[in-house]
Amino acid sequence: MRRDILWAAVALVMGLILLAAGAYNRRPLSASLQDVTPFLPATVPVQLLAIPVLLTCLGVAVRRSRPVGALALGTTGITLDLVFGYSLGTIIIFTDNLYAATLYGPARLGRWLFGVISAVAIVSGSMIAFFFHDLRLFAVTTAELGLIGTMPVATALIVRQFRTQAELERARAEQVARLAELDRREAVEAERARMARELHDMIANHFSAIAIQSTAVLSRKDLDMATVRGILESVRENSVQGMAEMRSMIGLLRQNGEKAEAIRRRVAEVDELATRAREAGLDVRLRVEGEPRELPAAVDLAGYRIIQESLTNALKHGGERVDLTVEYGAGTIILVADNPVGASRRALRRHGSPDLPSAGAGIVGMRERASLVGGSFEAGPYEEGWRVHAELPTKESSVLPGGRVL
Repeated sequence: MRRDILWAAVALVMGLILLAAGAYNRRPLSASLQDVTPFLPATVPVQLLAIPVLLTCLGVAVRRSRPVGALALGTTGITLDLVFGYSLGTIIIFTDNLYAATLYGPARLGRWLFGVISAVAIVSGSMIAFFFHDLRLFAVTTAELGLIGTMPVATALIVRQFRTQAELERARAEQVARLAELDRREAVEAERARMARELHDMIANHFSAIAIQSTAVLSRKDLDMATVRGILESVRENSVQGMAEMRSMIGLLRQNGEKAEAIRRRVAEVDELATRAREAGLDVRLRVEGEPRELPAAVDLAGYRIIQESLTNALKHGGERVDLTVEYGAGTIILVADNPVGASRRALRRHGSPDLPSAGAGIVGMRERASLVGGSFEAGPYEEGWRVHAELPTKESSVLPGGRVL
């Protein structure tokens, strides 16, 4: 608003300077038509030409806040100017009134002004040519009025269109930024879930073995020193391995980039899982069917973690024996773990030891791993025990884009 008032003051000064310099016509256009308008004087005082200049400058002062009012003031001023004798300053300032009304006023006003000004130019040219009986005046008058009136309107329409497009692009950019932020948050949540699965699968197996072996030592009073020493060595080995895997996970998280091979685990290492489970007191009967082969990284890690979690659950809640089967099929790998739940729980009760606490994340994590590589997963009661059955596709197309390890 303050800037518009400043521009209005500058326009007023320039308009008065043009009047002082003689850039006006004191003889009204209607003076040539005395037969039609005999009540108008042939000339008017130059001071009266300052009134249209003042009115159009008032329109400049409210060009943004009251664009329609600015157009009304400008139209009144230019009309008086033509009656008194047109001046160059009023005409120039009136073009700004037209520009501001089109740019800041209602959207339909600009198109309406363009049509009205074009019609006025044609009608004015026709009337002047009719009264003066000169067709050349029609062309000159129509061109002058058309350029003076339509150019500001057309310019404002173009500027308004560009501003509208800029606002749309800005809104679209903000929307893209919001979507990017939502994607980032989703990626962070997915990464946190993946890290939680990794930590659970790495640590739960070792700590479950440690807890069960410690419980056995505390609950049995008839163990000799050799047996106790063997159990403590197994506890120490599980502790060291758990700490080593934890350090590997922390080291991977501190690295820049995605280097999943740092904690790559393979189904081919299932013998090590079975050995550790046996050292913890679980009778693991492993059977491998088919020809072992190299698997996609994501499938390899998912299968390893499913086997690890199955043995951990059997160690915590199941029986003394687990029948573990790894079958390499055509385009798939099938993992099956069977263990007698009922016998285990009766044995635990006889020794006065309840089941170990569980967060309930094991089965959920196994199902998620199988689903993420396009496989299937089932876990539940089977005959007199509990069965975990997972079938994972081994084709490269089943791996997530970029070979990202789950």
